[in-house]
Amino acid sequence: MAVLALENAVDDNVGDDLLSLVFTSCHPVLSPEARVALTLRLLGGLTTVEIARAFLVPEPTVAQRIVRAKRTLTEARVPFEVPRGEELSARIASVLEVLYLIFNEGYSATAGDDWMRPALCEDALRMIRILAELAPKEAEVHGLAALMEIQASRSRARIGPNGRPVLLLDQNRLLWDHVLIQRGLTALKRTEDLGGALGPYALQAAIAACHARARVAAETDWVKISALYDALSQLTPSPVVELNRAVALSMAFGPAAGLEVVDALMSEPSLKGYHLLPTVRGEFLAKLGRWTEARAELERAASLTQNAQERSLLLERAEACAQGSLWSSPKGSA
Repeated sequence: MAVLALENAVDDNVGDDLLSLVFTSCHPVLSPEARVALTLRLLGGLTTVEIARAFLVPEPTVAQRIVRAKRTLTEARVPFEVPRGEELSARIASVLEVLYLIFNEGYSATAGDDWMRPALCEDALRMIRILAELAPKEAEVHGLAALMEIQASRSRARIGPNGRPVLLLDQNRLLWDHVLIQRGLTALKRTEDLGGALGPYALQAAIAACHARARVAAETDWVKISALYDALSQLTPSPVVELNRAVALSMAFGPAAGLEVVDALMSEPSLKGYHLLPTVRGEFLAKLGRWTEARAELERAASLTQNAQERSLLLERAEACAQGSLWSSPKGSA
């Protein structure tokens, strides 16, 4: 039975067979949502709560998707294998989405006491590197590989000596892994060399490359990053993309420009419990000197996050607002 084989393989620590597991759990017999939820649960080690938060959907919805997915795979007798040829290309999109979410959960843990879960990042990186060799002409595979490599390059700089988060513009760039940066830039070039318009992962990689190329934070090309976010929002419009675009606009053109975009998102239902919305809004308000409003937003963000380190940081910044003092970097660009 397919699900039993999947779960046994996970229990047996199959190593390189992990990619086969990903493709099996992403079989077209499942809905796209079920493929991602099942793979994250079986292979990423994420709980249903973490998956729900990643998708901005209710936890019972994710739980139902997983149960139905296991039943469907069992009934369809799905084989445990990596597809080839045309079938491989058809199934890559859902696999990329899975790897993207696994990496993100490792990069910025949504819950628990730790700011990062490095094992998840390493698993996602290993799988995307294998996939890049397996599908050398798939531009978005290289785009996602580039994004992961560049993001992972910052890992050592993202956590301070006390275990607290260090945000992007505050990081010691000497701690960035320049081998990973070069791997990322090489993967991005492979994407560009394949021709055609950049896809969503490649656009995000291009944004990450702007940061990687800046020797110091002040050299960051925020105007270019804003333009890249404009392209991303047109290609894959979503509230989360808009929130990140707001951060880029604020850095390029001032906090008022970012606040205008964020205020338009305040009534977005899918962001109702998303802590980064009040986080970003609070920081824009603080930069505008609207301290009381900023403190309230940051305290609300602290009440919404499930990550202990992040909650502590947000409360610290809320207290700074009470003193009328400011910090340097926007949370949205961590």
